[in-house]
Amino acid sequence: MITTVEVVRRGRGRSFRDSQLKTIAAELLAILEQHRAELSIALVDDGEMRQLNRRYRKQNKTTDVLSFASKERLPSGRILLGDVIISIDQARQQAKERKKSLKAEVVTLLIHGILHLLGYDHERSRRAARIMGDLERKLLRELCGRSWLRV
Repeated sequence: MITTVEVVRRGRGRSFRDSQLKTIAAELLAILEQHRAELSIALVDDGEMRQLNRRYRKQNKTTDVLSFASKERLPSGRILLGDVIISIDQARQQAKERKKSLKAEVVTLLIHGILHLLGYDHERSRRAARIMGDLERKLLRELCGRSWLRV
C-alpha cells in the first residue's frame, strides 16, 4: 500500500494528540481501495474553521468538517485526494452531546470528509444522503471490527 497521510495541528487542534490518526486514515483509504492516495488532515479551532467556511462556502459560522478535493495526479503516480479540515472545538462539543469519545467523533468526521473527497455528497438528494450515511456506518463498523476504534 502506497498511501501518504499528513496531519497538521493548529490552534486548539494541537490539543488532540492521537498518534493513531494517520494510521486510521491510511486504513480507511485501504478499505476504500485508495491505495495510491495522498491525504492531508488539518485539526483546527473554531476561529480558523469559521474563517475557512466564510471564505470558501460563504457561510459566516463554524462547522465541524470541511473537505477540499484535489484528485490531482502527482508525478509519482499517486493521487492527491485533497484536504480534510476538522474543528477540534466542534468535535469536542459533538462528542459530549453524543456521549462518544473525542477520538470516535474525530474519526467520524474524518470518514465524512474523506467520502466528500471521493465525490459523495449528502446535500445532493435524500438518496445520496442515505448512500453516504450507510457507507459512513459501514466504515465505522469496519474500523471497530479491526480494533481501531470503539464507539
